[in-house]
Amino acid sequence: MKNNSALFLILFLFGISSLKAQQKTSISLHDAVQMALEKSDEVGLANAKSATKSYELQSVKDNQYPDFKVSGQYLRLTNAKVNLKSSEEAGTTSTTPTAEKKSPKVNQAIIGQANLTMPIFSGFKLRNSIAASENLYQAEIANATYTKEETAIRVIEYYADLYKAQKAVELLKESLKRGEQRVTDFKGLEENGIIARNDLLKSQLQVSKIQLSLDEANKNVKLINYFLITLLKLPSDTFIEVSPANIDANLFSNTPKTESEALQSRKDLQALQLISKASQSNIKVAKAGYYPALSLTAGYIALDLQNVVTVENAINVGVGVSYNLSSIFKNGKEVKAAKSRALEVEKQEAILTDRIKSEIVSAQEEYNLSVKQDKVYSEAVEQAKENYRIVKDKYDNGLSDTNDLLEADVEQLGSQINQANAKANVALKYYELLNTSGQLIQSFNLTQN
Repeated sequence: MKNNSALFLILFLFGISSLKAQQKTSISLHDAVQMALEKSDEVGLANAKSATKSYELQSVKDNQYPDFKVSGQYLRLTNAKVNLKSSEEAGTTSTTPTAEKKSPKVNQAIIGQANLTMPIFSGFKLRNSIAASENLYQAEIANATYTKEETAIRVIEYYADLYKAQKAVELLKESLKRGEQRVTDFKGLEENGIIARNDLLKSQLQVSKIQLSLDEANKNVKLINYFLITLLKLPSDTFIEVSPANIDANLFSNTPKTESEALQSRKDLQALQLISKASQSNIKVAKAGYYPALSLTAGYIALDLQNVVTVENAINVGVGVSYNLSSIFKNGKEVKAAKSRALEVEKQEAILTDRIKSEIVSAQEEYNLSVKQDKVYSEAVEQAKENYRIVKDKYDNGLSDTNDLLEADVEQLGSQINQANAKANVALKYYELLNTSGQLIQSFNLTQN
């Protein structure tokens, strides 16, 4: 008895824990998109790339400032022999030996230097390098925004697919319940010889088909839910329940932009345009190799050679000029390569522009079709319900056979699933239209980092 009580308690506690583990959570689409933008690895990577380009830009700008180097040396000398000559001794050609002079003892040397170099002119290389880096930085920011838009539309697609799958499960469960009740009724009728066994088998076969469809729908729910919570970085036991209330009620108040406005708003195209500007600046950077480099230099040196000489306040100021003569022959290839890269970006921009135009037209037509389908499927549901009612009355009165009844039931179920899918598609296709117009993130009024 005690063992049975303990077993019952364990099963009871396990049941409670299972219910807690499967507890459903409702998250609005707005909050889900916000969570994805904050936690998504793709968005984090895009932000990191933007930060990297920012640091690279600052590094290039720092080249405008002079280089200032300070160095010092302490040298220990061993048995250094120093022979100092007077000016007279240095200039005579006489070989007559002079009185031997005592050499000073030198054991150390101390040298200190400070050098400053300020670039004045380098063929406008520095200015164009800064311009190229600035455009690449802005392009990376645009790419980051585009990544956020792509992440947002993924969340929306998961929400739409999850709603469709959950609605299918709900409708299939209702249909399965009706089918099982029908089988129970048919068994009684068949046992009393009112209907043929074949009719019972048909109803049982339909229940089996519904059960298979329900199993498939449950699998889809689990998979899509897993994809969604993984994207949102939620615990693995989270189960999100989607309903029409999750969708922004003011969604359709966002008027899609015209084609020209959409082209200006698309961040992926904007990124390519900025890269194109950077490539034009890089051509000028390559051409800078044809020009000499001019810089201002200044320096200070202090020297102490033990017991021999001390130098202080040795300051120098001057101008430095350098020119690589081989660049006359070699730099042409670099310029051609830079022009070729610029042409590549130009062609990519043209290809993307045409693709965006096609996406806009396609998204608009897809949305228009979803609205029409929603209207048709809504009417079809009423028609299917009425048809099932009529067929059921005929069947009850012996005016219709089992095939007609089962067929009417399947049509009713199909129309209900199609209606649920159509409702979800209207919102999904409108969001996709906003996405192709470059205004998806704006429509959510999100706070972005």
